[in-house]
Parts: sequence; C-alpha cells; structure tokens
Amino acid sequence: MSEMSKSDQVKILLEEKELPRQWYNIQADMPNLPKPPLNPVTKKPVVPEDLSAIFPMELIKQEVTTERWIDIPEEVQELYRLWRPSPVVRAKRLEKLLDTPARIYYKYEGVSPSGSHKLNTSIPQAYYNKKEGIKRLATETGAGQWGTALSQACSFFDMECTVYMVKVSYQQKPYRRSFIELFGANVIASPSEHTEAGRKILEKDPDAPGSLGIAISEAVEDAIKRDDTNYALGSVLNHVILHQTIIGLEAKKQLEKVDEYPDIVIGCCGGGSNFAGLSFPFIRDNLVEGKKVRVIAAEPSACPTLTKGKFAYDYGDTAQLTPITMMYTLGHDFVPPGIYAGGLRYHGDSPLVSQLYHDGLIEAQAYTQNDTFKSAVQFARAEGIVPAPESSHAVHGAIVEALKCKESGEAKTILFGLSGHGHFDLSAYDLYLSGKLEDVEYSEDLLQASLACLPKIE
Repeated sequence: MSEMSKSDQVKILLEEKELPRQWYNIQADMPNLPKPPLNPVTKKPVVPEDLSAIFPMELIKQEVTTERWIDIPEEVQELYRLWRPSPVVRAKRLEKLLDTPARIYYKYEGVSPSGSHKLNTSIPQAYYNKKEGIKRLATETGAGQWGTALSQACSFFDMECTVYMVKVSYQQKPYRRSFIELFGANVIASPSEHTEAGRKILEKDPDAPGSLGIAISEAVEDAIKRDDTNYALGSVLNHVILHQTIIGLEAKKQLEKVDEYPDIVIGCCGGGSNFAGLSFPFIRDNLVEGKKVRVIAAEPSACPTLTKGKFAYDYGDTAQLTPITMMYTLGHDFVPPGIYAGGLRYHGDSPLVSQLYHDGLIEAQAYTQNDTFKSAVQFARAEGIVPAPESSHAVHGAIVEALKCKESGEAKTILFGLSGHGHFDLSAYDLYLSGKLEDVEYSEDLLQASLACLPKIE
C-alpha cells in the first residue's frame, strides 16, 4: 500500500478531531418534554408496536429515549466521512457588503453528495432498516433534497426506494427529479393514482398541487401495504432531529478553533430537522451551562407554522394515517401556496421544536419569498455560493440581524445554517431576476377552515 500524502494525513486528523462519534438528544435536557404522540385510531399514547409496521425497532427506540448521547454506528461514520466534517465559513465579503460590525459564520451542508443536510439522517435510517431485513423504503419529498438523500442512502445499502414527490415541485424541478432517479429510485408525482389517499385528493381536485402532508400519506400507505417496505421521514420526528445534531456538534468544535461562540443561531425551519440539527447543541448550552444564545427559526410567510399556527394535537399527514402529535400546526388539511422553498411547505413542525418555541426558549420569524431571494442573491454575489430557496430564509435572517448590529454598533457573532445549494432551483432565481417572482400568501379562510378540523382530544 502506498504511503498517504501529507494532505491526506492532515484531512484524517481533522476528521478525527471534528467528526462527532455520538448524536445529541435534547430530550435529556428539556425542561418540558412534548406530550406523547397518540395512535390515530385509538387516540391512546403510541406504543412501540404501533410503529413497528413502518419503522425498524432501533429508530423507534431513538424516538422515545431520553439518553443524552447516542453512539453513531461505525458503518454510518464511514459514509459520513465522504463529506463530513462540513465546513464552517466566515462570510467576510458579506460582512463588508453590509458594512456591519457583526461576525457572520455559516455552516455549509451543501457539500454533501446530495447537496443538502438530508444525508445526515437518510444514511442511518437506511442502515437501521437494512440491519432488520427491510428491502425497500417509501418516502415523500418536497423540494427534492430528502428524496435525493434517501435514494442515495438506499443505493449505498443496495435497497429499493420509492419517492412521492409533491407535484408542484415535481413540475418545478425536473432535474432534481432526475437526480433522484439517477440513484435508482422510483419517483411519483403526489397526489397520485397509486394510493387510496392520492386518489381521494384527485377526486376532489384533479389539479391539486400537492403538499408534504399528502405525500406523507401516500408513502405511509405504500409502506403499510408491503411487508418488505418501511417508511422513512426526512424531518419532524425525534430520531431524525437526533441524527441532524451532528451539524451543530461539528460547528461548536470548529468555532472553538477560532475562539468564537455565537450570540445568535439561525436556521430555516419547515419540519425542523435542519434548524434543530444546527441549534440543539447550542440550546443545550443555554439549558445546562446558562449560556444566552438567541436561537431563531426562519420560516416562509406563506406557510407560517410557528408564527401563525396553533399549538395543538394534529395529524402529521392529510389522510390521518400517522400518529397525532402535539405541535404547532396550520391544520393537516392546509395546502400551502406553491412557493419555491418546497421543503418548508409543511403544515406542522417537529414536536421538539414546537415545545421549545411554546416554552419561549427559541424565537421564530416569517419572511416573504422576494425578501429571501433578494438576500440569497446578495449572499451568492458576495460569497460565491447559490443557496437553496429554503436556506435563503436563514441567509435573510442573518442579514436582518447583521443590519441590526450595524444600527446598534454591537459586534455580535451570528451563525446560520446554509442547509443546501440551489443548483436545481435556478428557474426560481430566473423569476426573481426578471421581476416575476410573486409573494404568495396563505389564505386566511383556508387556514381557519383547516384549524377547525383539528382532532378532538380530551
């Protein structure tokens, strides 16, 4: 075997120092845990047997455990090393452009093979399913990042994969669809004729644009019908959040090297996985060590789950197949407008994120589509990276806070999550640059009608 080059040796040493060996479970430190999820049929608290039809037992255990640190399997670490540790970068050119005394850092997850943070959980999910003999996974995807990540993970473990892609994104992002198919997955526009849930939606509205709630229903139904198939979710659930904490754990180690610690942490938030993955290790410092980090969830004003939703029990999907969870929700019947940040078009949010927001331990801000694209273009021209529309919400949040520092003269340290690149989103950038991108808003009447249909839980 030839000797390693010096650069290879340095890279391995960096990996050994920065790549976490465990995930962090915030359930060990939260002052109030979320109320238990309920069985959608019996309305009683979910037990492991309720979930075993669609999840492997190891993920079910991770869903409910309050153990603080969970070991990352070596097989998962090996695949993580394809791109991890991902870089933390100081945005000096953006700071100069804004003329702000703030120090702006971003954690860039777009370096992963799938182009986003989603591979952090798709790999362990495929790994645990494969270990329990599952041959096929079914899932949904909004903008396509999760579908891409799961198709790659299934390819790594020689498993089949079917992806129900929200129809509006299926139409908006043909190359994202091609990327998913390149790794062997079957991609179906949702709502579809393949499932009872899809057919019911199409009977009411043949031109339905779809939503993550509808696509989840189709994927869950698919998994339930086949013994060789399980369901995989790319956000919201506790075990997904757990896997994503590798982002924030790495970021803390990397910032320590330059003697930095953030005053503000910002992440885009739809179901909550990217936001929680970056922020939860810092929230832990607030809870355990008495730190005072401000943590801000940036969401779209067209789908304002935290800022306009209701903290209540609700179904995670439109067809009411999933457990009923306590979360901030716009109602499971709510179909958000077809904004280009498709990964943020979800009616609910992570129960963990929701509980923290309800307890006042995190903040939330909602931004319009044009504002986020304006900031994304500023960032791209300054730093050379085109952000995904979802990530652009975090970019905009960071710029808003940096400009506040300019007004006050405070030199705060801001860390935000750049959760993925926007290489497959250039049609949306075309619309923005040509002045044709619209700030679509949710319908207040539709929202109230959807909230009126929340399940009645005594």
